Amino acid sequence: MPRTNFNQLLDAGVHFGHLKRKWNPKMAPYIFMERNGIHVIDLHKTVVKIDEAANALKQIAKSGRKILFVATKKQAKEIVSERISQVNMPYVTERWPGGMLTNFPTIRKAVKKMSSLEKMSTDGTFETLSKRERLQITRQRAKLEKNLGSIADLTRLPAALFVVDVQKEANAVREAKRLNIPVFAMVDTCCDPTPIDYVIPANDDASKSISLVIDVVASAIQEGLEERKVEKEKEKDSQSAKADKPVKAKAKKAPVAGEAEVEAPAQEEESAE
Repeated sequence: MPRTNFNQLLDAGVHFGHLKRKWNPKMAPYIFMERNGIHVIDLHKTVVKIDEAANALKQIAKSGRKILFVATKKQAKEIVSERISQVNMPYVTERWPGGMLTNFPTIRKAVKKMSSLEKMSTDGTFETLSKRERLQITRQRAKLEKNLGSIADLTRLPAALFVVDVQKEANAVREAKRLNIPVFAMVDTCCDPTPIDYVIPANDDASKSISLVIDVVASAIQEGLEERKVEKEKEKDSQSAKADKPVKAKAKKAPVAGEAEVEAPAQEEESAE
């Protein structure tokens, strides 16, 4: 069963592309027609592509790996942060920090620094500092929390990247491709779909369109996480059942009385012959 349908996409305005003069010819396979100087996206293809992307993301989530969402444009910030935080996936909705993927160890150091500043406020160290030092630390912590707070749990490189606007997040896509990290993206008619592994042809400017696609993707990830949880519980139950099962010792076969006496005459007869 499809995760969404033609009418839902139509109501959300997913079919609205950019002006014809701004189009990218490489998006031609996903364009249905042109009306009033605006390209119209083929929603039948969008339905298929959303299903492909959702199923792939579900498998990644089921395997226990992380998917990093990138959406720094104004229309998508709140939608992504609210919905993706519900499925415990990392996201970037502020400025993309250069080297986020290609220089990941440095980003991890900044995250650890943020954690140490938070610890200072809880273990009493913060109170021993001067007023000026506390103000500096508070500002530094707020800046780190704003830019890196949503990726605090990302301890290693993500298994995939999901991008809302390919043109705006070109640096993120470039870093992911350099590290062979698969990229999922909403791609509008003005964008180049070539570097994207899973293209979702859709309007990436309208809030309704973004919300619909993100909701479908988040639901697929949630399914994957739930299936992983069920499998772990089954595995745990089977292991506990094996541990509780008593091990039966193999009984040794008792020697049959008179066997030696029966065999001895036979040997004597053979030697006599």
